[in-house]
Amino acid sequence: MTVKARLAERAREVEAYLEGCLRGRGIPDRLLASMEYSLLAGGKRLRPVLTLAWTSMLGGDPARVMSFAASLECIHTYSLIHDDLPAMDDDDLRRGRPSNHKQFDEATAILAGDGLLTEAFSLMAEASFKHGLPAERVLRAVGVLAAAAGGGGMVGGQAVDMAFTGRAEVTLEELRRMHAMKTGALITAACECGAVLAGAPDRDVENAREYGRAVGVAFQIVDDVLDVEGDTATLGKPAGSDAAMGKSTYPALIGLAQSKELASGHADEAVQRLVDYEGAGKTLLADLARYIVDRVC
Repeated sequence: MTVKARLAERAREVEAYLEGCLRGRGIPDRLLASMEYSLLAGGKRLRPVLTLAWTSMLGGDPARVMSFAASLECIHTYSLIHDDLPAMDDDDLRRGRPSNHKQFDEATAILAGDGLLTEAFSLMAEASFKHGLPAERVLRAVGVLAAAAGGGGMVGGQAVDMAFTGRAEVTLEELRRMHAMKTGALITAACECGAVLAGAPDRDVENAREYGRAVGVAFQIVDDVLDVEGDTATLGKPAGSDAAMGKSTYPALIGLAQSKELASGHADEAVQRLVDYEGAGKTLLADLARYIVDRVC
């Protein structure tokens, strides 16, 4: 089975959980429809899959971690809804469909994002009080994920990205720091939380964190490359939008060839963090690191 097929297989397990995770929570019908419109729109489900993969490789029970893994997808989806808004990136398409604010309206889209972010913390807590994980593990993982999603992580990265848009002479180091916050922080947290929830020792948690950090950089570089080389139909969102908005990207700073080489190098760094492990879990994580570099969408 190819790594793409294995990723899809695990993504389907996440999808099955996501399909019901917002039901029975008293969410008004139109708001629920908006939240599920984006949450269930497909995608690679990379972040929850990484959480589950690290948990499994380190001897934890993925079934008990699923609600926590799903919370990462809720947070990621909320960020996409808000990123697409006219005040942010002003994108009309997401995953091949109208953006949330185009399908519903801006106010509903904002509230859908707010709802997904908040419900994510309920899902995190359920890993303990519904699925029996030790509370101290869950509490530690909640802290990791909250920091990654907040002002010092994903949200702060988006703020810096907006400040950089249209600005000349953004340095490579500034770009690296911005993407480490905007994209890398949540991917890093996905891996680290998987290790924490498995009850792994600090050395394994460090390996998970550094694997995630390297994969996060590679993922963002490839995203920048695909915005140049990809097409809208394949990407499911407007190709060329980075250049059109004057965004700072790796290809703009160092060119396509060097960007691809840099992404490959970071994937190799991620794989090096797996040398102490063995089995199918290690193989999946190694293949995922390389797939991120080779993907076309």
